[in-house]
Amino acid sequence: MYIVVTGAAGFIGSNLVKALNARSGAPVLAVDNLARADKFRNLVDCDIVDFLDKEEFLVRLTEGDFEDEIAAVLHQGACSDTMETDGRYMMRNNYRYSVALLDWCQDNDVPFLYASSASVYGGGSVFREERAFEAPLNIYGYSKFLFDQYVRRLMAERTAQIAGFRYFNVYGPREQHKARMASVAWHFFNQYRAQGSVQLFEGSGGYAAGEQRRDFVSVDDVVRVNLDFLDHPQRSGIFHLGTGHAATFNEVAVATVNAVRAAAGQGALTLPELVAAGAIAYVPFPPALVGKYQSFTEADLGRLRAAGYRAPMQGVGEGVARYVAALLADAPVNA
Repeated sequence: MYIVVTGAAGFIGSNLVKALNARSGAPVLAVDNLARADKFRNLVDCDIVDFLDKEEFLVRLTEGDFEDEIAAVLHQGACSDTMETDGRYMMRNNYRYSVALLDWCQDNDVPFLYASSASVYGGGSVFREERAFEAPLNIYGYSKFLFDQYVRRLMAERTAQIAGFRYFNVYGPREQHKARMASVAWHFFNQYRAQGSVQLFEGSGGYAAGEQRRDFVSVDDVVRVNLDFLDHPQRSGIFHLGTGHAATFNEVAVATVNAVRAAAGQGALTLPELVAAGAIAYVPFPPALVGKYQSFTEADLGRLRAAGYRAPMQGVGEGVARYVAALLADAPVNA
């Protein structure tokens, strides 16, 4: 029996494949779109039984090629570019594909765990898994929002587990291919290594420079939650997946820079000291993001905890330090 991971060569998908390899040796069928071929690197150290393009997989699935061969589907595949303007592509890729895959899983009694997004809340300040607080600001958020509504309509009559996770700001290994859509921790690390300074936005949305706040969650915790739900197929619903604590961009920058400094045998510095030293600088807020930017997010973990997930989440200080250590281990010696 296969465990299918869609978006398998992507950031969260490849981390899930690696974790599945480590814990059980369960055969993983990897599904993705390698139009951007460099993503293959995320799977080099992973073991899979086969790789299928996402379109071929859906065709073969609907034609009955995998009858009684799939134990579960971990659906991570999506276009996550919040600046994408082709709405037809986004809806076809993120919404219609997800609907078709979920329908097959329900018809065949197969557990379906999928990636939703905190982007469904748009510029709101209340983060609860309820329709009243959902108002996405871009087509990516809308595609995720619309699929969540589809899931809600099916939930009462589901034939197998359906669990959606609204990811907040995820960071960690295997995200390098995301380029400008990679986490701020990744960008801060590379900026500091290249020029000795990281750049944050000046004040916006009523927040001072660098004080915009997001719920930054380690991909390690994202993986642990997914696998815990995989082990408990009685759990269904839509759940937040964050730390439950909003951290400032300044906190992430300080954690990143100090982790690099610690690796070089240098002491930690405070935010004012790093700003005075030029290690942290502020740049104008991009006009293109006005009205499309979440200045604050914070996951309410009430439903996740009530469902039975009890493990603590890593805070920014711990999680970013671990991530920086992993990035330094992979960085060229002369970088």
